[in-house]
Amino acid sequence: MSSVHQSDSEEADESHDRPSRRVCDRDDPGLEDSDDEGNTRTPPQSSREENAAARDNSESTAAEDSRNSPSQPTVRGALSHECTATTDPGSVESNSNSLFSWLHNRTIRRGLFVDPARDNFRAMTNLYSSMSPAADSVNLSTQTHGAVFNLEYSPDGSVLTVACEQTEVLLFDPVSSKHIKTLVEAHEDCVNNIRFLDNRLFATCSDDTTIALWDLRKLNSKVCSLHGHASWVKNIEYDTNTRLLVTSGFDGNVITWDTNRVTEDGCPHKKFFHTRYLMRMRLTPDCSKMLISTSSGYLLILHDLDLTQSLEVGSYRMLRARRTPLSSDGSASGSRSTGAPRHGNDSGKIHPHREGLSPRNSLEVLTPEIPGERDRGNCITSLQLHPKGWAALIRCSSNMDDQEWTCVYEFQDGAPTRPPVSPRCSLRLTHYIEEANVGRGYIKELCFSPDGRLICSPYGYGVRLLSFDENCMELSDCLPVQTSCLREVRSIYSHSDVVLTTKFSPTHCQLASGCLSGRVSLYQPRF
Repeated sequence: MSSVHQSDSEEADESHDRPSRRVCDRDDPGLEDSDDEGNTRTPPQSSREENAAARDNSESTAAEDSRNSPSQPTVRGALSHECTATTDPGSVESNSNSLFSWLHNRTIRRGLFVDPARDNFRAMTNLYSSMSPAADSVNLSTQTHGAVFNLEYSPDGSVLTVACEQTEVLLFDPVSSKHIKTLVEAHEDCVNNIRFLDNRLFATCSDDTTIALWDLRKLNSKVCSLHGHASWVKNIEYDTNTRLLVTSGFDGNVITWDTNRVTEDGCPHKKFFHTRYLMRMRLTPDCSKMLISTSSGYLLILHDLDLTQSLEVGSYRMLRARRTPLSSDGSASGSRSTGAPRHGNDSGKIHPHREGLSPRNSLEVLTPEIPGERDRGNCITSLQLHPKGWAALIRCSSNMDDQEWTCVYEFQDGAPTRPPVSPRCSLRLTHYIEEANVGRGYIKELCFSPDGRLICSPYGYGVRLLSFDENCMELSDCLPVQTSCLREVRSIYSHSDVVLTTKFSPTHCQLASGCLSGRVSLYQPRF
């Protein structure tokens, strides 16, 4: 596998020319926010309901599996009782419940016996490994819009939006690659991120410290501009339950905006959270957790999230860490030390004690384990979440900017029944891979495929498709006991400059990437 190399002088020039994408100085997050604890939390399980087709053919499916697997006496017993005319009605009902319970477990369980509807890894492997640049990729002029910082598809996949360095937002039809509209001077500085609220409304944020709301039906002007941040606004999330827009910026603030009450002058907002050296903020798909990454290598998790509460700085004590080295299986081991948070070479957890505070928005601060970075700090530049809420995906660089890593962390299921001597970390490192260290100082945004089987990561002048195992299985079906390397499915080089961002279409088998020189490439399977 070949990687692209640049001279240090070229990379230094690139970083000097675009300081707005440089990661900020690294330091410890001066958190004055403390939070609970002693309360155990159980992360919500992802819902994986059985298919209607499997339920309709339950008897035939169960019979076949019971013949093939002698270790399923419950199912065999249920079937034999159902086929006997003299069976007691209560017994039939009980056995029928056992049958459907087994079918449900078979649908969501991990291991060999899975629902055939999910056992399609061969087709997915062939599909992903055939991804190639489309002949009609979007070619954009670099004279007006500059580098591509972010790509976002509408939820129905009908529109591809491009956030550009030079104040513009571009809209394209991803199927035909036809240009739809250019939002000239959408902002007064770099456009950093785009987020769709639904199929017609979307929001953009910028280094001009503002957020803008747009309507696809009327692109001649903004719906409104939102003012509240004091520095560059870097990313946007949306809580579909409360219809709150959530933004974060380099001022360290996480701000919520009530889109239920939008006017031409804006909408009500309030500061939800603050921490120093904030880089990225994400919400889990069910909006039950908020994850925040920092340039000092810390990962903050707010559990049992309630965005209607404002976590003021004064309501938290200064945090003091109980750092717990973690083994590769995520269990606590070794000794424990008490002191202020600092750069560490192990995964740890800050476990603040709660003093009569609300059980919502309990705070956890981690130092994620990074392979090869045990003796140095790191900066978490990119943060993404699995589409089913199973894992966190980060891209991080060393403090010396001489190494980059992509790491996957599984959310730990359940919680101990009694308070442990050392608190358990909510995340466990399951997969990792070293990245090409090209374009130092620039943030590279990676992404999951809609089904969560594949990761697309910027890799020098191209992209690299990564899977959890050689069969492109779902993460829940191939969780390793020990930390393992991500598998490379395919590397595609189609750019003449460093790739900064990637995005999968939510509805089509298509992938888009954007680079420093302003080109957007589309990829699709080649049959």
